[in-house]
Amino acid sequence: MSSATINPNEAAHFGALAADWWDPHGSSAMLHKLNPVRLAYIRAQIDAHWHGDTRARYPLAGRGALDVGCGAGLLAEPLARMGAKVTGVDAAPENIAAARDHAAGQGLNIHYFAGELADLPIPFVSNGGGVFDLVTSMEVVEHVTDPAAFIAQLAARLAPGGLMILSTPNRTILSKLLLVEAAERVGAVPRGTHDWDQFLKPEELTKLLEDAGLEVVDRTGLSPSPAKGFKLGGSEALNYLVAARWPDS
Repeated sequence: MSSATINPNEAAHFGALAADWWDPHGSSAMLHKLNPVRLAYIRAQIDAHWHGDTRARYPLAGRGALDVGCGAGLLAEPLARMGAKVTGVDAAPENIAAARDHAAGQGLNIHYFAGELADLPIPFVSNGGGVFDLVTSMEVVEHVTDPAAFIAQLAARLAPGGLMILSTPNRTILSKLLLVEAAERVGAVPRGTHDWDQFLKPEELTKLLEDAGLEVVDRTGLSPSPAKGFKLGGSEALNYLVAARWPDS
């Protein structure tokens, strides 16, 4: 299995957006709207997986978290604030530079690495054996050259007893119309962000996870909401989130 999953064109596309990443009204505005909803799902899955107190301020205290395709740190920073020792990996060096600068300004100690996940140095890894308690990758699998190899690499970084959470667009006619054609035409997302043919249906992503030895324990839709922008639950036609773990032995 080749370790190379980065698409250089994709890395260049997102790297060009690095300076604008933290502007909630800029080219990454859609991610800023998605992030609170994704965080709500992640927190719920963390509490369910580790049977934690839903009121706890630091539910990831003492745990290592890996965010792959971290961009400039929109998810890595909240994970750090939940108490995790966080490592972020991204294909674009420009994103990693922006992530480091922003984390420093927030007083957050997050380890960032630019390059292939397979090349992540051991000093960046928080647990023994080069693995993490929590592995996340939001809107990334649809941008890699080899989804099966990428999922296998994510699984290789997941500790025994750990939790993996992914999100990705669904490959439906509705997602083609709204996420690709309409969203890019009106400027809601930068042109060239999405390749609809690379989107994965839930059953396809589930199979990739199962082929990597993982068990899917939860899946939910992520859909537009007139009141909130986006909401969890309901239709999976546009986007969905998946939680997976190692099967019980």
